[in-house]
Amino acid sequence: MIADPRDRLPRVVAVIEEGRAQGRHLGAQVYVSVHGEPVADFAFGEDRTGVPLASDALMLWLSAGKPIAAVAVARLWERGLLELDQPVADILPEFAANGKAGVTLRHVLTHTGGFPRAERLWRLAPWDEILARITAAPLEAGWIPGQRAGYHVASGWYVLGEVVRRLDGRPFEEYVREEIFEPLGMFDSWIGMPAGRFRAYGDRIASLYDTHGSEARLQALWSSEEGCVMSRPGGNARGPVRELGVFYETLLQRGVRGGVHLLFPQTVEALTARHRVGLRDETFGHMMDWGLGFRINPAPGGDTSAPYGYGPYASTRTFGHGGSQSSCGFCDPERGLVVAWTFNGMPGETRHDRRLRAMNAAVYEDLEAASAL
Repeated sequence: MIADPRDRLPRVVAVIEEGRAQGRHLGAQVYVSVHGEPVADFAFGEDRTGVPLASDALMLWLSAGKPIAAVAVARLWERGLLELDQPVADILPEFAANGKAGVTLRHVLTHTGGFPRAERLWRLAPWDEILARITAAPLEAGWIPGQRAGYHVASGWYVLGEVVRRLDGRPFEEYVREEIFEPLGMFDSWIGMPAGRFRAYGDRIASLYDTHGSEARLQALWSSEEGCVMSRPGGNARGPVRELGVFYETLLQRGVRGGVHLLFPQTVEALTARHRVGLRDETFGHMMDWGLGFRINPAPGGDTSAPYGYGPYASTRTFGHGGSQSSCGFCDPERGLVVAWTFNGMPGETRHDRRLRAMNAAVYEDLEAASAL
């Protein structure tokens, strides 16, 4: 039985409570495990005023779901259906337009492809319309793929989603549901859910708020039927955050969980190795290391001031991904540690960065104090 979070993770709870008092969020979900054994799985605070946030509520992970697309591509790589250094245009011929013929899948996965502004936001528009805009977009002026870096918020992940669809035949949202979520027991995880499932979930669909002003403003679109049904790879994953933890536990266990084979160990190593080192990210304005779809903790001497990191105690092998102003999931293989959390308030980048650093530091400090690491 998991202990009361106030007893097991008092510093973590204090970070959540402080943020609630300062209006940064109404509530949070937290999941932590060590060597596959859960030590925390709880929700704290409210979903709406006067309504407690439940631990089984489906919360939006935003970009913390990007590694799911990377794993989807990796499964096709294992089957010999693609190569990482293969031009995207081999699979999507129309992508070669306007200078993008040399962009490879590795470039897309490491945010070095050179088309970050082709689609900068997650819009409610038909998949084919969005894809057409991206494939027609030019390569950024002066950008040699692989030699410059800039976080592609949305554009690269639509491309990866379409690669999956072209090679497998199933829409991206069906592929990840049938090949990743359901086999791992992530039964309440989705990247675009059927309308009937949205209606059946009812109040289990959690709210999200813009909290950078003086009052929390509900972002109704994110939790609406329209917002939940559309597939936005890398931006619309949602579920109880414990299920994001399950995803990282599977990677910690070298691609196998409960007898389910997700990836070969060598594939996990490839995804979470450093493929991009020493490049300044032109979107974030910092030096940042990347694996294939995963943000890798900086090596000694690296830029620890970059946003969306894993705190001061994470090992250099730590890999994961954050979600815009709200969420974080990562695995620290040297400690056997998996951490996943999400807040329902987006307080602005600066305030979220302080919250993220405090939250991840608190996890390590609480576990060290409890001799759990």
